[in-house]
Amino acid sequence: MKSETRKKRPKFSLTYEVGPILGLVRKTGHKTLAVWAIDCVQRVLPYFEEKYPEDGRPRKAIQALRKWIRTGIFRMADIRKASLDAHAAAREVGEDNAARSAARAAGQAVATAHVSTHSVGAASYALQAVYRAANSSDADAVIAKERDWQYQHLLRLREKSASE
Repeated sequence: MKSETRKKRPKFSLTYEVGPILGLVRKTGHKTLAVWAIDCVQRVLPYFEEKYPEDGRPRKAIQALRKWIRTGIFRMADIRKASLDAHAAAREVGEDNAARSAARAAGQAVATAHVSTHSVGAASYALQAVYRAANSSDADAVIAKERDWQYQHLLRLREKSASE
């Protein structure tokens, strides 16, 4: 009997295509980047919540960031706890899968309140979640589509914030 050979999926790299997106990030306001980070995470958070509906830590991280955006009040202890809790949820998942990457994305997103460039970490982990959820045969196309959405969405958010 002939054994079926499976095409091995290449390992996903968190190295973000630095060109256009990082240039755009450098020109974008802190709170706009926080909104973008949340939006990137919201697209992948179901991967975590469907597998672990009783674990609200990643969702609480997003809520903490929303609170900072709304109030402007920054308490490092709250942000740090929310980030570390989301990352702990990711570690408890164990295996490299979409759920773990989604929880990591939430942990990076909330850290955007402290340092705006954590938004790129949130977007990168969101891409990783999409990659891990995709079929091997179309993973590259799915990632390209998600990267394009992230870039275009950040452009729209920048335009919106400039007009307000």
